[in-house]
Parts: sequence; C-alpha cells; structure tokens
Amino acid sequence: MTRFFMRLFGVLRKETLQILRDPSSIILALIMPMVLLIIFGYGVSLDAEHVPMVLVNHDKGPMSRELAARFAGSANFKIRTAESMAQAQSLVLARKAEGIILLQNNFTAILEGAAEGTGTGYRAPVQLIINGTDANRARLIEGYMKTIGAKWASIRVARGQTAVVPLVSISQRIWFNEAAISRHFLIPGLITLIMTLIGILLTALVIAREWERGTMEAMLVTPLRKVEILLGKIVPYYLLGMFGMVMSVVVGTTLFGVPFRGSVGALVGLSSLFMLTCLGFGLFLSAAIRIQFVAAQISIVAGYLPAFFLSGLIFDLESTPKFIQIISYIFPARYFVTIAHTLFAAGDIWSVLLPNALVLAFMAFLFLGLAFRKISKRLE
Repeated sequence: MTRFFMRLFGVLRKETLQILRDPSSIILALIMPMVLLIIFGYGVSLDAEHVPMVLVNHDKGPMSRELAARFAGSANFKIRTAESMAQAQSLVLARKAEGIILLQNNFTAILEGAAEGTGTGYRAPVQLIINGTDANRARLIEGYMKTIGAKWASIRVARGQTAVVPLVSISQRIWFNEAAISRHFLIPGLITLIMTLIGILLTALVIAREWERGTMEAMLVTPLRKVEILLGKIVPYYLLGMFGMVMSVVVGTTLFGVPFRGSVGALVGLSSLFMLTCLGFGLFLSAAIRIQFVAAQISIVAGYLPAFFLSGLIFDLESTPKFIQIISYIFPARYFVTIAHTLFAAGDIWSVLLPNALVLAFMAFLFLGLAFRKISKRLE
C-alpha cells in the first residue's frame, strides 16, 4: 500500500508540474471561465429591455395620451413619437426602431361608447407592428405590450374610470425566477459549459500529449500500474475543474447576484459526478486516439458543442424536434444543466436531482471504465 501511494504521488506531482508549466492549461482552466462569465453575465441577455419603438397617436384624447404615457414609462420600451405611419415605417426600415404602436383616431370614442353601452365593440383598436426577424424577441415585445395594456385598464377600473377589460382576469406569478431575469437562468447553466471545457478538452490532450512527446514509453517501463496512471491523470484535473466550478459559483452569486437556494454539499457531490464523467470521456478519447489535434477536435464536437446546444443551456429542448430531444439524452451536460438550474433556482429538490445524478454516476463509471481499458502498458 505504501508503494502504491508513493507511485501515485509521483504521477500526481508530474501532472501538477505539467499543468503549471503549460500556459494553455492555465488559460483554459482559470482565464477562460472568467471570460465566459463576463460575456454571458454582461453581454448575453434573453430579456428585451429599452426596445426602441415608434408611437403614432392619431387620437390625441386623454385616454390615448394616458396609455401612451404608460408605454413611454415602461423600462421595456424606449418610445419615440411620429406624426404619421409613413414616418414611423421609415424609422423601422432604417433600423432605428423595432416596431410601431398605433392608436387610431377613434380610440377614445370606442372606449367611451363601450362603457356607455352605445359602442359597436368592446375593445379600442391598438395596432402593434413588430420587426419579426428575431421571432423570440418579437414575442417578448408582444407580451410586454399586452401586459402594459392590461395593467393600464385594470388601474382605470380601480379608479372607477372608463376602461374595458377582458372578462377573464389573469393573475400572474412567476416561481423560482421571480424577476424573470435571464441572467439567473444563464449563469447556472454556464457552469456546465466551464466544467465541460476543463474536464473534456484539457484531459483529451493528456495521454495523447504523452504519446506525441515520447514520454509515454518512459512511463511504460516503470512499475506504475494502469490504475495509478489513471488516478494520476484524473486527480489534478478534477481539482482544477472543481476550482473552476467554485470560482464560477462565487462570481455568479456575488458579482451577478444569482440566487443559490440549494445546499453546498449537494452542489459539490453532484458536480463531482459530472466532473468525473467529463474526465472519463476526455481520457478515453486521449487514450484511444493518441493524437492531440484529432483528440481536441473530437472533444469539441462530441463534448463542448453538445454542452452548448443540446443541454438546455440556451435553447429550450422541449421546443426542438423529437429526434433532437432523444439525441440530447446521450450527452452528460443535459443532466447537469437540469441539476444546476434546480439547485440555484429551487433548492435541493431530490425528485429532480436524484434521477439525473444516477444517470451521471452511470456515465462516469462507463467512461472511466473505458479509459482504464484503453490505457495500455504496451506500445501497440
């Protein structure tokens, strides 16, 4: 047992020195996570705020002016006025505005007539014209406008003033992300991307680098066993990956104010499962391919890109075709994104965490077993 730990310590020391002497490892493990956090935290937002819109008010009555003021006072819109539809359309075509809000000249008359029972309809016409190039953003703008209009009508009703509201009143409440801030959704998922970057991309080069530099042959003539080689390769990068995870959580909760409602123990334990899965997959690629460039390319295609596109980090997988949803189940990142979102937003909900943890445990066992089999003590 003493010899086992002595040999293992030797491999660990060698790998640690290799990491410290390799600038690319430091950049990918420490600097790249910070860059990703800053980009996603400050530069990427799924919210529509201060959207430039053009307001055309042909009515000029008190009701239309009050509704127009509601739109202008909203943080979602940045309103500029136009006297005609032609002028408004020119602003949209020049990309100075993303849509047009039109209050027709009979807006007040229809509302007053409806309230007195003499009108021909129950709702005054408000036309919304949106640039639909980005369909998701267009739907957000439409939702914001409906919310502002409904709030305006409900306030007028509460004051006993003229307004017509729908027969069904919807009381809205958002769970888990009360402020509906997209950053609170993106940052927890980004931790998955950072751990994938460290766990798969770096370890995919570890054994391949040994073969290319000729140092693997020197290791083969030592008394080292395969399990000692495997542990010696895993432990330093496991610690490096977990440090990246802790750094990401600290930055996300302090700098960006993302709430964390789960327990630290659950986060560390479940992150360890995902980290071991990534390390096993990366080492398997490295041991099987033995060429750094090819191993790096495959790790990006088979590990990093699926973590970005097929994990639920950015896109809602439920809205994708069924066969894409089925394919996504083979990638570990999908399960850890669900775990990260649950821990941050809802807490230790074990009915959600446990099934995903069991899948990650199985994947970790599978990939580490494959990596162990591929690490050979012979040259062929």
